Amino acid sequence: MSRNKLLLVLLGTSLLTGCAADYLNNYDTITLAAGDSQKANQLLQTVDPYNPASNNTKIEGNGARSVGVVQKYKLPPSTAAPATNMTVNVGPSGTSTQ
Repeated sequence: MSRNKLLLVLLGTSLLTGCAADYLNNYDTITLAAGDSQKANQLLQTVDPYNPASNNTKIEGNGARSVGVVQKYKLPPSTAAPATNMTVNVGPSGTSTQ
């Protein structure tokens, strides 16, 4: 009699766990292949989903300034050192190197 009870308990638990497997997944969609309809519906109900300035295709710029910057980088820098009237002393004061 105990063997029959054991088989009956095992059969009952296997049937219950088989039914609970899908229930415990807790998906937000109806099926696994439902897609992104929830996200699409949220975007449809959003008041302003995009930045209003994103439709502006006329980007303003200063052409003369842009040309000057490009020419500045194309031309090599001048090799003449600027004339200054500065004296630079390097080293501690009061010592001579003679």
